[in-house]
Amino acid sequence: MLWIKAFHIIAMVCWFAGIFYLPRLFVYHAMAEEQATRDHLKTMERKLYRFVTPFAALTIIFGLILLTQNWSFYLSQHWMQLKLLLVIALIIYHGYCGVLVTRFESDANIRSHIFYRWFNEAPVVVLFGAIILVVVRPF
Repeated sequence: MLWIKAFHIIAMVCWFAGIFYLPRLFVYHAMAEEQATRDHLKTMERKLYRFVTPFAALTIIFGLILLTQNWSFYLSQHWMQLKLLLVIALIIYHGYCGVLVTRFESDANIRSHIFYRWFNEAPVVVLFGAIILVVVRPF
């Protein structure tokens, strides 16, 4: 199981690396004035989203494998319940990033760079929360 835990952490780090960088690209894209720059950012956003999505799936798969080792215990723990809610929130966030990639691709963005600066902070909160819940198990 230690191999599964290691792969879960590796996939999670890769997922978060992408999910931290993608909204930063949205900030740059929302600020871009030249079409060539916007086209370049479209390519970067699309490639990054496609690259990071398998890591999201692997994180979930390895996490579920770890949960099945003691399903009833983990699901009865409040810290794990809250962690799973954070994971669900991150999955929704990831999916919305995909929606935003599509909007930028079709030049249909309606948000300012300020929105994306704030949007970029959400996964930081999820990461802090998830790690504190798993390591400290406060309740």
